[in-house]
Amino acid sequence: MRRRLLALVCVSASLLTGCGVMSDSAAERRTVTVWLMQHSASQDFLDRFTEEFEREHETLDLDIRIQEWTGIGEKVQQALRDDDPDGPDVIEVGNTQVSAYAEGDGLLDLTLESMRDWGRDDWLPGLAEPGRWGSQQYGVPWYAANRVVVYRKDLFRAAGVTPPKTRDEWLETTERLDTGDTQGIYLAGQDWYTLAGFIWEEGGELATERDGVWRGAFDSEAALRGMDFYRRLQRLGDGPVDADEEHPPQAGVFAQGRVAQIVAVPGLVRAIVQQNPGLEDKIGYFPVPGTEAGRPGAVFTGGSDLVVPAGTDAEDAAVEVVAALTGARWNTDLARTMNYVPNKASLADSVAGEEGLRAMAAGAARGRATPATPRWSVVEADNPIKEYMTRVLTGADPQKEAERAARRITETLAFD
Repeated sequence: MRRRLLALVCVSASLLTGCGVMSDSAAERRTVTVWLMQHSASQDFLDRFTEEFEREHETLDLDIRIQEWTGIGEKVQQALRDDDPDGPDVIEVGNTQVSAYAEGDGLLDLTLESMRDWGRDDWLPGLAEPGRWGSQQYGVPWYAANRVVVYRKDLFRAAGVTPPKTRDEWLETTERLDTGDTQGIYLAGQDWYTLAGFIWEEGGELATERDGVWRGAFDSEAALRGMDFYRRLQRLGDGPVDADEEHPPQAGVFAQGRVAQIVAVPGLVRAIVQQNPGLEDKIGYFPVPGTEAGRPGAVFTGGSDLVVPAGTDAEDAAVEVVAALTGARWNTDLARTMNYVPNKASLADSVAGEEGLRAMAAGAARGRATPATPRWSVVEADNPIKEYMTRVLTGADPQKEAERAARRITETLAFD
């Protein structure tokens, strides 16, 4: 990774070989290796970006290498540890993964550039906040995606209802839709990402940190209110209480034509329409409603940040690549190309022409991420949240089950 720049080699060799008479362009040319994840950007986008970037940076060549998500965590950790001249200079990582890589001093601190040049204060919170470790910014937001309500326009019209503006209206609307063979909403019992948004909307947290110690927070009054809203909404359909949204895949359930709403990212509609093309013109979108009219509800924001390994010898060049990919020009291009939300709230208008993206961008302004501790991935692997949800939905005491879940999360986060 500590790539020896050709310019440096040339300076050393010139004392013996006359390398110093080489042209400036040959002596200074550098390659920047960029790891991006599969399907994050189309090949057409990457081709256009590479061509323009290299034209504007005459001494830099881009080597973009596509990675698969499976096994990427260990691969990135290995790259951060290795002294590999062929290693990455810029890496795309999941927004919730940054703390795990920053913890071991493996990433370059980009706080100065973020505040001085890149407008950090305007970044979407759900991407910016998990990109920090302590008070330092290591991950730079690239793109976001979050859940919205995907609904059947024809079923709404038949029931005489319109997209709700508040959570109370959402319950009333869904109850009117839940009739006969039609489910008012299909909401699986263990869709904990959706639950997280409801908890945040109530002012609660999944876990809290004090003096470096993390503890589960599902037993707070706010978190309990979020779970109670989830329970009331979930019962207005036939979603399984003991499974998540992928078991069975909710796209397939919605495609069967007897569901009025689901909570999902807009991109899921492609899978729905593939299974039932007749629904293509019947599907609409609106942001997950909040407690107040005119303000969407809090949602979990997924997406990617860009990071720079601390050991790169192409630091300045890597920073140039990050600046270009996350800047307004290419960030809005990526959003339009891939149906993402841009990394800044001020860029939301760039995707306003498409209904699903418009709803997603509105919700992203109130997006959040999971707790910024490297141990959270272990919580997700064990996932006491899912068990907690199922127990409550099947009639167990919410307070006792919340205390049980919070205790298990605290124990997991404290494990050294």
